[in-house]
Amino acid sequence: MESTMKAIEVIGTVDKKSHLFIDEPLPIAGPSRVRLIILFPFEKDMDESEWLRAAAANPAFEFLKDQTEDIYKPADGKPFQP
Repeated sequence: MESTMKAIEVIGTVDKKSHLFIDEPLPIAGPSRVRLIILFPFEKDMDESEWLRAAAANPAFEFLKDQTEDIYKPADGKPFQP
């Protein structure tokens, strides 16, 4: 059975050995097992052309090559005029 979980946000540092050090004590009575979600910045931001290449090579979008998915024509709809 899965238990209800509570989320908290803390800041920490990862050292050269990939060990995580949290800046302040956790508000959790221990010892206790926890589940972590680690968010960290990309080392390099991807530009638009890299995103497009990645999406084009992703097999999740293969269905878009199917002619039956091409249901709209250039004459469909009306131009957007802001």
